[in-house]
Amino acid sequence: MAHKQVGDVILDVQNISLRFGGVKALTDISFNVKEHEIRAIIGPNGAGKSSMLNCINGVYKPQEGSITFRGQTFKHMNSRQVAEMGIARTFQNLALFKGMSVIDNIMTGRNLRIRSNIFLQALRIGPAEKEEVAHREKVEQIIDFLEIQAYRKTPVGQLPYGLQKRVDLGRALAMEPQVLLLDEPMAGMNVEEKQDMCRFILDVNDEFGTTIVLIEHDMGVVMDISDRVVVLDYGKKIGDGTPDEVRNNEDVISAYLGTSH
Repeated sequence: MAHKQVGDVILDVQNISLRFGGVKALTDISFNVKEHEIRAIIGPNGAGKSSMLNCINGVYKPQEGSITFRGQTFKHMNSRQVAEMGIARTFQNLALFKGMSVIDNIMTGRNLRIRSNIFLQALRIGPAEKEEVAHREKVEQIIDFLEIQAYRKTPVGQLPYGLQKRVDLGRALAMEPQVLLLDEPMAGMNVEEKQDMCRFILDVNDEFGTTIVLIEHDMGVVMDISDRVVVLDYGKKIGDGTPDEVRNNEDVISAYLGTSH
């Protein structure tokens, strides 16, 4: 990984606490993400990983703390704002349109980028038509990149699970995000599908320069592809560092292997 140019902090999470009723989901969590890195959030079940991602992408509003993105600090952001600022995410339980083709699903990711007047768009005239062509080209590039040309017109619901996850990644990439949030991208995959997904995540990071924040259960995967790892347990941060530092951290070892889990 040494060849990679990791930049300055792009996303800074400060002292985030989140409660649902009386239950603490997250307690005083701070960590940052640097431009162009692959940053993993790991931890046992119920550690608060998805809650953390949902604070970053504006689904949950934390009671305390702030999130700074490219120098702008927010108490909390709304989902639309997050997307417009260039943070995209994939979903753990696929939120794809199962009856729609692969290409149409990926096109939905372009909607944020489509600025033309809606009436012009309906008529497909003038700037809207040019824009539509440009969007189609971008989508075709993503389809090539993800090696799913053979399925362009196939309804997503008919594809094997690993390919559906790839379409979900394609839809997020269609937004041309600066930061991509991946919520357990390998969950439910077989070994071969996992290897493919790892390769695509590394390629997205490498070729598009996209910063990636990744939640993942598979420790082997995380240790292989991440630059830095933050570890949560019961909503608290118990480790943060390079894969090697985290692997040798006593608190992390006992959280994963400890009797309490």
